Amino acid sequence: MARSSFTFTSESVSEGHPDKVADQISDAVVDLFLARDPVARVACETMVTTQRIILAGEVRCDPDLFPTLAEIEAVARATVRRIGYEQHGFHWQTADFACHLHGQSAHIAMGVDESGNKDEGAGDQGIMFGYATDETPDLMPATLYYSHRILERMAKDRHARVVDFLEPDAKSQVSLSYRDEVPVKATALVVSTQHSRELSNDGGQKRLRDYVMGVFEDVLPKGWLPDQSAIYVNPTGLFEIGGPDGDAGLTGRKIIVDTYGGAAPHGGGAFSGKDPTKVDRSAAYVARYLAKNIVAAGLARRATIQLSYAIGVAEPLSILVDTHGTGTVEEALIEAALPRVVRLTPKGIRTHLGLNKPIYERTAAYGHFGRTPDADGGFSWEKLDLVEALKAAI
Repeated sequence: MARSSFTFTSESVSEGHPDKVADQISDAVVDLFLARDPVARVACETMVTTQRIILAGEVRCDPDLFPTLAEIEAVARATVRRIGYEQHGFHWQTADFACHLHGQSAHIAMGVDESGNKDEGAGDQGIMFGYATDETPDLMPATLYYSHRILERMAKDRHARVVDFLEPDAKSQVSLSYRDEVPVKATALVVSTQHSRELSNDGGQKRLRDYVMGVFEDVLPKGWLPDQSAIYVNPTGLFEIGGPDGDAGLTGRKIIVDTYGGAAPHGGGAFSGKDPTKVDRSAAYVARYLAKNIVAAGLARRATIQLSYAIGVAEPLSILVDTHGTGTVEEALIEAALPRVVRLTPKGIRTHLGLNKPIYERTAAYGHFGRTPDADGGFSWEKLDLVEALKAAI
């Protein structure tokens, strides 16, 4: 029997965390190619370390539209500049840049491209999960929701110069007590943030803690703060050296931060750096879209969806719906309804959600889910436009 009262924890990392720097550069490259050629294929991996930015992977694009090396370098540097790195150990303007992107394998292209009567196949095998819960207005786990909001607020204050001592690299962690499956209070809060050298002087750490406490009070619901002994701000002490200078960053190493904070399973495939023909990305997006609409339709208070694919095969091999004992209709009925409301082939997903657009760099920090849909099609998988169709199909 599932427990109704427990403590659960999720973490987030800021846009300046080295792995997130890598994710954002990779997705900036995806956007660059899709802006030129909406059917471009991109699988871009990034590594960042002390004064170095390195790209690798495979791409396919109309030769007449292919970005130049200088253009690829420019978007990478612009991403680092936007994040705010102008440090001796990692600077957007002076870091060494190397690009090792090459052409896509012809054998992969043969398996996944449309041809004759053959529908476009999945770009790889794999399993993808989507999740939604009614514990927050955006139907996301509360632990992750607040972890993201804390760091977003700190980044906003840093960019606006509300405070002058924050640097880009930061992490947060939120532990919440649940009673009857409802979050009621924080039991522990953690923030570790890179800071300026000036803050290492006497009194600086108190100044930082006072600021972070103010963020907690603004972000968390009233009365949710734990005892002071359970609030940790830079628990190791000083944090001057951070970002890629303090720890190398790689694309795809923060997949739990990107999704549901550990509240739902993960298929293992990262999102950033991949164009939407890759089901690691597009099928995970549509699984979230379906789960969110299931909960919004009142068919369940919580829903997990698993989809599976084989490389070169268009239709999903399996569809599983788990409503965790909160459903108002049988799960098998929901499973049967899903392919009737959205065609779950790679092309069907991209068409329904409008994914062949340069909308991905914005997803690569503070979560791919629980975001507000944008007018240009960004975060289209967060729309609640499937509610009536789901009700009618069941």
